[in-house]
This record gives sequence, structure tokens and C-alpha cells, in this order.
Amino acid sequence: MLDHVTPVLLTYNEVQNIARTLSHLAWAKDIVVVDSGSMDGTLAVLASHPNVRVFKRGFDSHGNQWRYAIEDTQIATDWILRLDADYQVSNALVAEIAALDPNAPVSAYRVSFDYAIFSRKLLSSLYPANTVLLRKGRFSVRDKGHTEAWEVNGPVATLSAAIIHDDWKATGQWLIGQARYMQRELDYLHMNKGGFVRWLRLRPPLMPIAVFLYCLFGKGLLFNGRAGLFYALQRMVAEGALSLMVLEEKSRNQALRSTGHGPAAP
Repeated sequence: MLDHVTPVLLTYNEVQNIARTLSHLAWAKDIVVVDSGSMDGTLAVLASHPNVRVFKRGFDSHGNQWRYAIEDTQIATDWILRLDADYQVSNALVAEIAALDPNAPVSAYRVSFDYAIFSRKLLSSLYPANTVLLRKGRFSVRDKGHTEAWEVNGPVATLSAAIIHDDWKATGQWLIGQARYMQRELDYLHMNKGGFVRWLRLRPPLMPIAVFLYCLFGKGLLFNGRAGLFYALQRMVAEGALSLMVLEEKSRNQALRSTGHGPAAP
């Protein structure tokens, strides 16, 4: 099956991660990378791997970036393995994919994730399993909040081995990304109605507090020590950024109404 699979990645300033990610893809004859303007050495790392083809496209949304990566890069295989630049394909997963029948009546395979903080594996995380191994022509991709959603046409099977999520980017870089992501997430919340999680997220500061306590105690990350605390704080800060945006929007709208300086934003 491995000869029938092309790994596809998106990158933007991933020099802390990309070499480790590519080291787990030595089996791939062709790797497609779409970069959105890296300036940190990512492109130099990619250029040192002869099985990597790099395409450059300015980022507008995850859905559009992925559609370009899949449809406009001349992928020759029937299957794609979609990866983030901080995903490491475990040896067990490589072996499991190698044993698959490329002609099986399956449109995609769902894979679970082991989350690591600087290579220390957590007991659990909030990161969900997802369809990452997909047959071309059997799926579509669309924007969903700060990320994208993949819709599969046909049967989906589940693999037992996992991908390791291990992001080594500096906190400052991570914070910049979260500010950008959470603005998109706020726009998405306005377009969708209902749901308890949505209710929490639109009522600061409930969600940041809830997610911190849930990660530490509900998911047992207290027993992961510093790594577990790091993850819980990351999730709290991300939700805290969203809470600040919610409060900012409500305060601005109230000011607009009270001063009569124009219609309030939706």
C-alpha cells in the first residue's frame, strides 16, 4: 500500500518540527508540501529532501490551501496521507498502512493521535481522531472555524496505530497563531447555533476555566507533571483569547449603540 500513498503537508515557519516529521516519511517516494511563506529555515530543510516537492501559495483559508494541495500539485497516487507539519507517523502506523489493500472498498481511514509535549507523551488530550488517509475523489474539504472539515463519500475504516502530535514551536509563535485561529473560530461561532460548548464559549470566562480544570483532572493530565500543566495552560490560553474577543466585540457593540456612531457589528 505504501507505494499508493502520497503524504501531503501544509507548512508555515515550521523549522522546529519539519525535520522530525520528514524523518518518519522516508518510505514515501513523493511528498507534497504547500508552504504559505515560511521565513525561518523551513524551506531549506524541505530542499534537503529529494522526495519532497514544494509548492508556494499565499494563505487565505485552510480549506482553500488543502484543496490546492490536493487538486493542483499533480499527485500521482490514488491515496493521500494528509499531515500537519508537527505530525509524526509512528512506525506502527507505517507498518499498518503497508499491510492495507489499496483496492479495498474503503474511502478513508480514521487515525487516532497520541499528544506529546516536547516528546513527552501525555496520558490523554482533547485532540480527536480524524480521517487522514483518504482515497482521491472520495472526499471534499471545507472551512470550519479556524481549521477545516473533511467529508468522506463512502465507508470509513479505523486504524489501530496512532500519529504523534508533537509541536516544538516557541510559545510566542504559538500565541500569534492562536490569535489568528480564534478570530476565525469566533466568526464560525456566529454562524452556528446551539450546543453546550458554543454556549460556554460565548459566556466568558466559563470556557477557559472549564477547559483548564477538565484537562488537569477530567483527562488526568495532572499526573503528567510539567507536560500536563503545559498542555492544560495552552488550552486555557487559547480559549482565553477567544473569551477576550467575545468581550471586546460585546463592549464595542455596546459603545456603538450608546454613542450612536453607527450600526453594531453582528
